[in-house]
Amino acid sequence: MRSTASRITFTAVAACFLAGSVIDAPFAQDAVGVNQLAGTLKKIKATHTIVIGYRAASLPFSYLNAAGQPIGYSIDICQEIVKDARAALGTETIQVQYLPVDTRSRIPSVVDGTIDLECGTTTNTTERQKQVSFSPVIFVSGTKLAVKRSSKFKSYRDLKGRTVAVTPASTNEAAVEALNASERLGITIQVVPDNNQALEAVGIDKADAWAGDDAVLFAAITESSNRRDFMVLDDFLSYDPYGIMYRKNDPEFGAVVRHTFERLAETRELARIYEQWFQRKLPSGRTLGIAMSPQLESIFESLGQPTE
Repeated sequence: MRSTASRITFTAVAACFLAGSVIDAPFAQDAVGVNQLAGTLKKIKATHTIVIGYRAASLPFSYLNAAGQPIGYSIDICQEIVKDARAALGTETIQVQYLPVDTRSRIPSVVDGTIDLECGTTTNTTERQKQVSFSPVIFVSGTKLAVKRSSKFKSYRDLKGRTVAVTPASTNEAAVEALNASERLGITIQVVPDNNQALEAVGIDKADAWAGDDAVLFAAITESSNRRDFMVLDDFLSYDPYGIMYRKNDPEFGAVVRHTFERLAETRELARIYEQWFQRKLPSGRTLGIAMSPQLESIFESLGQPTE
């Protein structure tokens, strides 16, 4: 269970928002001054809109369904944050606007205010924390390599002198670069625009492997029409804890985000959302069958999820 102090803090903040002001000092220090909304919540109230940045092809986290609408695990969590932002502002009139982002544009779009939440597959790193804030961890992933079964590759070491596809400005690209330098593998890194094109590059032999987050690799292969042609190697090349990004130095909105995670954890809704996207049938009818990792289960329990 989360602490009584945490409950009181959010309740008090929400109550103040309903009255149109903030009096709790820790959440009121902003350029607009005390007793006024600040940061993202001020922007949302003024525009009656919260802008969500989504990824078009990061299944099952954030992707477009057959109707062209953003769906996924990360999207569902962000929709819960929207519910709490509406409650904090005391209005149900807040609309959601979706804007597509990619690995290059996602952080700048948060920083410059183009989007208010980035709901995709972004790893929380110390370097990125200099520019943005992150929610509690929503998924624990790591860089792995997808290859063709016919290639007979067993390890990343078998890719010496080969070509590996990555998406730009990703932790996967950084992981391959670091491995390449430390072990002198002579790997050629091929940067492609998105996950779909990365898998395609392997499929048509323009690349020998695709370096991506393990869950994303498994999901892309599962949804592929020729999924039996691919496999994922066992080696982990990096550790990647995902989070929802929002603007830095925005404690009022940060309190809303934190409250959402604690509320979802206490009611086991976080676990239910996870199960929906990773262990039950996807809209396509296929199932990923990815069990929750012990690390993620421990993180959810620290947020207040009851132990079984």
